Amino acid sequence: MDFDFIAEYTPMYVTAAALTLRIAFWGIVFSLVTGLVCSLIQYYKIPALKRLISGYIELSRNTPLLVQLFFLYFGLPKLGIMISSEGCAILGLSFLGGSYMAEAFRSGLESVEKSQVEAGLSIGLQHKQIIRYIVLPQAISVSVPAFCANIIFLIKETSVFSVVALADLMYVAKDLIGLYYKTDEALLMLVISYFVILLPISIIASLLERRLRYAGFGH
Repeated sequence: MDFDFIAEYTPMYVTAAALTLRIAFWGIVFSLVTGLVCSLIQYYKIPALKRLISGYIELSRNTPLLVQLFFLYFGLPKLGIMISSEGCAILGLSFLGGSYMAEAFRSGLESVEKSQVEAGLSIGLQHKQIIRYIVLPQAISVSVPAFCANIIFLIKETSVFSVVALADLMYVAKDLIGLYYKTDEALLMLVISYFVILLPISIIASLLERRLRYAGFGH
């Protein structure tokens, strides 16, 4: 194990990790927004839109992110639509993550008893007030474990971003292996990088789930 090599190229991994986290952050934010909108459409059973959302979820969940990125990066330019590498990565991650977040939101929304909605209507609340103050807070608390699992899953999925010429963690590892044949060192730094990124998220997720459970949410 060449520790001098590891020390020399660690800054490259730090830079790549920052890029990976930035793309993951925006991808997750847009995934949450997409998931919320899709789940509300399903919750209110809007006929035409519900079928459209169901089709999107099936397409997103049953095609690999790698294939989606290939379409965005190599397919769309043939149609005259040019998107940057970073834009493709964020869009692809959002497209994939939105379907998983939609399912998480949907399960949370369905866990809220209809009697609570009826109670809100009986005291004169409007539908948007019921969603905002009664349904969504409970649905989100129930869905927290699924959200956390999806976030970790999406960060792991960033490992395929190198196919769209992004200098992310996987790209740097493959580049160093190709240039210097330092496979063990490059892969060790790659594993450590993802471990450092994901471990705090996993710990925070576990603490949050435990706190919600002790507080009595999700029951």
